[in-house]
Amino acid sequence: MAHQSVSDKAHQDSGAKGYITGFVLSLVLTMIPFYFAYTGVLPRETTIEILIITAVLQLVVHLFYFLHMDSSERGIFNMVSFVFTAVIVFIVIAGSIWIMWNLNHNMMM
Repeated sequence: MAHQSVSDKAHQDSGAKGYITGFVLSLVLTMIPFYFAYTGVLPRETTIEILIITAVLQLVVHLFYFLHMDSSERGIFNMVSFVFTAVIVFIVIAGSIWIMWNLNHNMMM
């Protein structure tokens, strides 16, 4: 039978609490833009601004609560991996758009 230390037990409890907190925040940040888009109580531009703001907040919630990107040693490693992946994805998308734009420009002479 494995012995579990007090600090391991506290870490597991805080992990479950963190996941539940992240889940609830994600639900709230999902329902807010759906409400404004469905009801149409605000102008379209304001609704789009709310959607973008809640999307960015939800990204932060997911990075912090689910991917554990914090100031710990493991969190910093995760952050470096995430930034590297984001840079590669940006290069691929930007390069693809640049190539398609140049092809369109050169083929439409």
